[in-house]
Amino acid sequence: MNELIFTALAVFGTVAVFAAFILYSVQKKFKVEPNISAEKIAEVLPQANCGACGKAGCADFANACSKANNEEFSKLYCPVGGEKVMAQVASILGFEAEKKEKCFAVVHCNGSCEKSAKKFEYGGVKNCRLQSMLSAGENGCPNGCLHSGDCVEACKFGAVRIDDETKLPVVDIKKCVGCGACVKACPRGLIELKSFNEDGKLLYVACKNTQTGAQAMKNCKAACIACGKCARLTSALAIENNLARVIDEKQATENGNELVNVCPNKVIVLKKEEDF
Repeated sequence: MNELIFTALAVFGTVAVFAAFILYSVQKKFKVEPNISAEKIAEVLPQANCGACGKAGCADFANACSKANNEEFSKLYCPVGGEKVMAQVASILGFEAEKKEKCFAVVHCNGSCEKSAKKFEYGGVKNCRLQSMLSAGENGCPNGCLHSGDCVEACKFGAVRIDDETKLPVVDIKKCVGCGACVKACPRGLIELKSFNEDGKLLYVACKNTQTGAQAMKNCKAACIACGKCARLTSALAIENNLARVIDEKQATENGNELVNVCPNKVIVLKKEEDF
């Protein structure tokens, strides 16, 4: 009886030792060494985990930076941290951070409550994406703002708010980090990331309505009616699909004040960096 017990213990002991050896060998072979560079990079990142960099989060971005060569690193950018953070990351890796212009969101719609009156009352869930699937909107414009604030909900930095009077999104350029979350949130594609040019100016068309002039005016007094006055003033703008479009941003800003004044519905917007 004792011999049977000792034999069993010996067998189990041998199996246990062999199993431990196998586990040790596997663990040693597949051991993942800590990425010291990635850990250091993660420490200087803002930890917003917003995904604006195109990665799953700050940890994923840090890991991508640590494995990148100089050329690959130049394509990586943290819009929340901006140039200051990217300079720190570059220093950790021994690279030089490229200077990039600050981007911010602009809204291509001026259809305020005053200029674009309601034709009916929407009583459904207050959600732009859902509302866009169900109707053209309370004012009848198939391309205009739906005023439900999906862009506000998407912004993690408090840079977007809905104006109490106009019911349109207003972007605080100082708070905006150019992450693009609001761009993705708008079902009408009304928000775009832009930046000031070297002269500190930005000109854009605040309308996306592609209806003909008469129909557009029925829905919104702030709509582009494709009158062509801007295009006749300068070749920097052209009329395409019943809508004015900037085709040369630098030239357009040079004629900025004239373009703003010539537009009958004040669709053309000129922003200056000095005003912010």
